[in-house]
Amino acid sequence: MKTLVCDVCKRPIQSPLKDRNYFHIEHRDLCEPCKDQLDMSLKPVMRAKHPFNYEWYQRLVMDSIEKAVSKGRF
Repeated sequence: MKTLVCDVCKRPIQSPLKDRNYFHIEHRDLCEPCKDQLDMSLKPVMRAKHPFNYEWYQRLVMDSIEKAVSKGRF
């Protein structure tokens, strides 16, 4: 049995299944609740951005994840 730990909240993820109960984004692993919090925090910022730029979005996602890892939450 494999156990994985969320990089943000440090909770163990039992029986990890990629893109189901954990998400691997670049070099970070996020549990499903943390991924939901990430999406909710990015939604208002993304709606205000016109025109959409994928490089900007990737940078925004990684910056948000790194801030959350340092704080231990979103």
